[in-house]
Amino acid sequence: MAATLQTRVTAASEWRALGTSVRLVVTDPALLDSCNLLLARHLAEVDAACSRFRPDSELAALDGAQGRPVRVSPLLAEALDVALRAAEATDGAVDPTVGSAMEAIGYDRDFTLVREDDRPIRLTVRRAPGRRRIHLDRETGTVTVPPGIRLDLGATAKAWAADRAATLLAETAGCGVLVSLGGDTAVAGEPPADGWQIRVQDVTGTVDETPPQGSYTTVGLHSGGLATSGTAARTWRRDGHDLHHILDPRTGLPARTPWRTISVAAPTCAEANTASTAALVKAEGAEHWLTKLGLPARLVTKEGLVITTPGWPNTAKGAGNRATNPHRGTAA
Repeated sequence: MAATLQTRVTAASEWRALGTSVRLVVTDPALLDSCNLLLARHLAEVDAACSRFRPDSELAALDGAQGRPVRVSPLLAEALDVALRAAEATDGAVDPTVGSAMEAIGYDRDFTLVREDDRPIRLTVRRAPGRRRIHLDRETGTVTVPPGIRLDLGATAKAWAADRAATLLAETAGCGVLVSLGGDTAVAGEPPADGWQIRVQDVTGTVDETPPQGSYTTVGLHSGGLATSGTAARTWRRDGHDLHHILDPRTGLPARTPWRTISVAAPTCAEANTASTAALVKAEGAEHWLTKLGLPARLVTKEGLVITTPGWPNTAKGAGNRATNPHRGTAA
């Protein structure tokens, strides 16, 4: 008997959390509401543990510890472990000790408020202290952060939270799940027959533009994660300087890179986002580095030239029009 593929009906919802857009899609519409509640609860827990902008968060509590070991929740310990492993895997191109540098360029509050801030800043080169200064003891559940070092988990936390949420929801609901947090996309469970159709685009306007402006394509994701990092999103101007949120830990300043966006697919969204962010920082060496890692990637130069690594589907510009309702994977 010949097997037939049936397209699964999906249902979706969108809202905001963690200072970014949240998109949830499930293959069983009857379970959307319950999955929404579970996802909202999970993201609230992540925010309480990992937010750099909440004075009552666990992460903020580390600032006043003055180098003393602090017992943290398993959730923050896991998030910090992901961040430290990302720093190790990228030779420090992604580093959680850039918190002070982020504050120095004015990114010290929710991004919706950053552009409205007119306080003067002074851009100075300051190398990030580095991952080796942070001690995480998983057995005792304690973290030791030396005085003067502030942590920022922004390069990994959203992607890790998307992975965690997608797995949790798929196991609980027993259906296919897609979770996207600001474009960091993770999928789990049984996917639609043709995979999750995700539109990868360069942000030149709003993410709701149809058709989108700029270079874009659509890919089918069956498992794992997909992330896009870029220097065109989360930008602001201060004291005559054009700034963005991708910092080079070697300088503590916005990375100077030839790439506008880099999209990467990987076994997890955390791995994908780590690689896309690190590749921006690695600048001219990004394509070779991603190819060496065996990660399918799409790199777009500031001039709009699209370059792909082996494994990335070769689709023509504008291929996103083939999908009836693609899920956005915009730059974060």
